[in-house]
Amino acid sequence: MKSLIYLDHAATTPACPAAIAAVAEALALVGNPSSVHAGGRAANALLERSRDAVARFAGVAPENVIFTSGGTEAIALAMNGARMVGARPRALAGATEHSAVLQGRADVALLPVDADGLIDMAALDAALGAETLRGPALVAIQHGNNETGVIQPLGEVAARVHAAGGLLLADCVQSAGKLLLPDADFIALSAHKLGGPPGVGALIVREPDTLVAIQRGGGQERGHRGGTPNLPGIAGLAAAVAEPHDWAAVATRRAALEARLKAAGAIIHGEAAPRLPHISSIGLPGTAASTQVMRLDLAGFMVSAGAACSSGKVKASHVLAAMGLGPAAGEAIRVSLSGSTTDTELDSFAAAWKRMAGERMAGERMAGERVAGRT
Repeated sequence: MKSLIYLDHAATTPACPAAIAAVAEALALVGNPSSVHAGGRAANALLERSRDAVARFAGVAPENVIFTSGGTEAIALAMNGARMVGARPRALAGATEHSAVLQGRADVALLPVDADGLIDMAALDAALGAETLRGPALVAIQHGNNETGVIQPLGEVAARVHAAGGLLLADCVQSAGKLLLPDADFIALSAHKLGGPPGVGALIVREPDTLVAIQRGGGQERGHRGGTPNLPGIAGLAAAVAEPHDWAAVATRRAALEARLKAAGAIIHGEAAPRLPHISSIGLPGTAASTQVMRLDLAGFMVSAGAACSSGKVKASHVLAAMGLGPAAGEAIRVSLSGSTTDTELDSFAAAWKRMAGERMAGERMAGERVAGRT
C-alpha cells in the first residue's frame, strides 16, 4: 500500500497527545460551566484554568481572552463587534488577507501589497488619513500569511494605526506559537493550527469595552459570546499552547527543500520577505495548481493550493494575484511542515516534485518538436 506523506500542516495539523488527553478528560466531566451545582462548578473551574493557560500564552490577563469556535469566528467578532466612541469603525484590510477577513464585512476596503506581499505603508497612511472625513478605522492584517508565510511588520503597522486613532486586528492563526504575538487591539487564534482540536479558538481583546457581542442568547464569555462553551475543545487548546516546538529546525528543513526545488526550476513566492518557518509557496510555471495537487496526491503527498476554506475547490490564489503574479497565481502549491516532518519525507517529496517538473518539460520539448516538424 502506498505510503502517504502529510505536508498540509497550515490547513490543520494533527492534535498533540497532550491536547487529545485534555479533550478526553474534559469529555468525562458532567456539568455545564454555567450551572451552580458541584458538576457545574468543576466544569467552570476547568474553563477558567484553560483561560488562564491561554492568557499566559498570550501575555494578557484572563479577562482579555474570549473563547470562540475558531479563528474565523474570532475575526468576525472583532470585525463586526469592535466599537469606537459607540460606533462601528470602518474596516481596512490587506489584499492578501484570509477570506475570513475579506468576507467578514461587506464594506472592507483593501490595502495593496508589494511584490513581496508586504503591506504598502503609503497606502495604509493614505487610508488612515481619511479619518477626519470618514471616522476611525479597524485595520485587519495577518501576522503571517497562510499561503506564502510572509510576515507583516505589525509593530510598524500598529504604530501607524494607533497614531491615527484606529484599532488593529491581527490574524495570528498561522503565526501563534511560531512568533511572539504582536501588540494589537484584537488577536485571533485557532486551536487546530497549534496542535489542538478543530472547532475552537480565541479572540484576545486588549480592552474588552471596545467590543460588543454579535452572537447573543446568553451571558457566557462575560457577555461577549453567547452559547455553551466547547469545554473539551477549550481544554485541548489550553494544552496545545503549552507544548514546545523547535521551529528553527523546521525553518532549516524548509530552506533545504526550497533550495533543491529552485535548482529544478521552482519559483518560491515571497522568499525575499521574512516568512513563517513552516510555509512554502512553490510555483511550477506552465502547470496549473490543481494539476500539481492531484498529481502529487496520486504519488502519495498531501499538499494544497492555498487556504483550505473553499469547499475543496482549487482556484487561482488571490494572495499571489495581489502580489502581481498574473497567470502564475494559478500555478503554485503550498507545502507546509510541522515539527514532526522528517528529512526523509522531504527527500521523497523533492524527488516527486522533480519528476513532475521533468515530465512537464519533456512534454514541452515534444510539443516543440512536433511544431518544428510541421514547419
